[in-house]
Amino acid sequence: IVAEVLFPNTVPPFFPKVSLVHQPPSAGAGDLERRWAGLRAHNRWLADFCADTRGRRAGICQIMLHDVEGSVAEIRWAAEHGLTGGVLLPGAPPGSGVPPLYAPDYEPIWSVCEELGLPVNHHSGSAAPDYGDYPTAQAMFLLEVTWWAHRALWHLLFSGVMERHPDLQFVFTEQGTAWLPDELRRLDYYHGRLSGAGGAAASQEAKFGQAAPELSLRPSEYWARQCHVGSSFIRRPEVELRHDVGVDRIMWGSDFPHLEGCWPWSRQHLRLAFAGVPEDEVRAMVGVNAAKVYGFHLDLLAPLAAEFGPTPAEIAEPLDPEDIPDDALRCPAFAAARFGVG
Repeated sequence: IVAEVLFPNTVPPFFPKVSLVHQPPSAGAGDLERRWAGLRAHNRWLADFCADTRGRRAGICQIMLHDVEGSVAEIRWAAEHGLTGGVLLPGAPPGSGVPPLYAPDYEPIWSVCEELGLPVNHHSGSAAPDYGDYPTAQAMFLLEVTWWAHRALWHLLFSGVMERHPDLQFVFTEQGTAWLPDELRRLDYYHGRLSGAGGAAASQEAKFGQAAPELSLRPSEYWARQCHVGSSFIRRPEVELRHDVGVDRIMWGSDFPHLEGCWPWSRQHLRLAFAGVPEDEVRAMVGVNAAKVYGFHLDLLAPLAAEFGPTPAEIAEPLDPEDIPDDALRCPAFAAARFGVG
């Protein structure tokens, strides 16, 4: 890996938990200023860290939905200080004390990101509610966390955010890839029903649709125009769905340094996922797509890639599941291949 997109992965100063998750208690007037100080400190550190190796790190700026005006100012600061990874969009789960993502309150955030050409990143874990202090709470979180992240897609679609901001790009990351084909078909179906198309003018959905903004495209068309998926340690069955998702929409990730990531067996994972896939498609999914979204210059990275990157011939060689190191089984992609599950 010679260039990377960096997601914040710490508990910011003055926060009770990582900024991605539901924050009990909700930020209020009493500690909003302190939490902003913590986020801004992290943003400053990240800008310095990225500047140490210019052109190889795209850092992502953190904001707070509790303060739209302050978020807009921080986004402008981030653009001026080289955080080309764009913005980390927090979730707005029930009980969080902030309006949902489909509320008009956030229009200034969408506008400034589109103006500056910064992508909006939505990470799994950022929209789940507080599960309470129960023995099974963590298991429930694990079973449901991706769904809470997925819902940001239809919130942004059906509220007209993508319609009003056609140049704004959205990245949905660490929430799987296989869910997208069926979900896009479901959203297209509901879009047709809500809009009264195909004989649905007298349907109950069409009556609900009167409260939705007019959309000039189907949800799958907005996806193809403005959305991307960060596919951490993508599984082989997900790769087989690449044309339904969009080869130009998928961005491979190692999820370094998380325990569930494929590092330090990333080369083996690339073979496991992409052996037999046409070279141009592999190049798109493991580098070119991300370079376009985050502004990496491939010509500048080419000498490093030639030194450190795997060759097409290496990736084209299939990996026998029996050759997967036992220690690599902590990564779900390796475990799925070894034990024959999806």
